[in-house]
Amino acid sequence: MKIYGPNQSQFNPYHRQIHKQTEPEKGSEQKDHIEISNKAKQLQEHEQVDSKRAAYVEEIKQAVESGDYQMNAAKTVEKMLAFWSTRS
Repeated sequence: MKIYGPNQSQFNPYHRQIHKQTEPEKGSEQKDHIEISNKAKQLQEHEQVDSKRAAYVEEIKQAVESGDYQMNAAKTVEKMLAFWSTRS
């Protein structure tokens, strides 16, 4: 028995729904936009590098590269202990 014979109709009951979904409505086109909160703007301002700090970091980098940088281990340990003792 042949189901799809020569008199097959192209009937699709969902054709109108599919057409409406793929067709954009006129006048309802919205463009994407971004709003940055005031808090985010403040955080971005604070991310700007301070010139004194940048000079200090560059000085340390040069000292490390040349091998002249001396680390104070005792001071480092004190700061690490202070940091971790306040976090728990």
